Amino acid sequence: MPAHGRGLSSAVIALRELGERTNACRECPIGEHATQSVFGEGPVRARLMVVGEQPGDKEDLEGRPFVGPAGRLFDRAVAELGWSRDKLYVTNAVKHFKYELRGKRRIHKTPAQREADACAHWLESEIEVVQPAAFIALGAVAARSLLGRHVAVMKERGQWLEDAAGRRVLVTLHPSALLRGDPEQKQQAWRAWLDDLSLASGAFRKPAARSAGRAGRKAPTVPHFDPATAGKTRTRRTPTTQGS
Repeated sequence: MPAHGRGLSSAVIALRELGERTNACRECPIGEHATQSVFGEGPVRARLMVVGEQPGDKEDLEGRPFVGPAGRLFDRAVAELGWSRDKLYVTNAVKHFKYELRGKRRIHKTPAQREADACAHWLESEIEVVQPAAFIALGAVAARSLLGRHVAVMKERGQWLEDAAGRRVLVTLHPSALLRGDPEQKQQAWRAWLDDLSLASGAFRKPAARSAGRAGRKAPTVPHFDPATAGKTRTRRTPTTQGS
């Protein structure tokens, strides 16, 4: 196997091991009550990493990120922007679902800062393995986890910011904010959110390989990490140059 391929396979193994360790993590109280941890998923060398707040009820049960109502809204935005979810690595700043019971319903509760801080090293380890070129921070918890400071999302949304290491982070609303928003402002909020996200379209583009364009050249196979099938490495055929 070429060295590049060995490196990608090792990255998938590293993500699987990190996912298993987050599942056992009790550095804050959230993990004790959650069904399981929910680790990120996507290509191991994704150009763009999307970071949300924490898993929701459906994510907690399925063990996959961005599959609940907010995730479906995000998928709709991805489709409208002409992106592909398969080219994104999606994850959360906090790996367990925090909730309170109301009858039989589990209602989302925002993680406390100490809980997000306790999870920060898991996110950083994930970033080190995936090595994205840029990030989208969905909401204040994600923005603070990535930038290391308080972020006024409504003031700083739609801007490329940099963390202390010079990593580029685009801040915008979490899709759940749109679901909770004023119905009369729904369309306006949707368009504004798409405008924010569209600024990340260029993150998919990278210089073409020197030999790109040669007749018959096969596109590289990129391992795709899926926490729901941890232990099984899926592969996806991707073009030599990625576009939005």
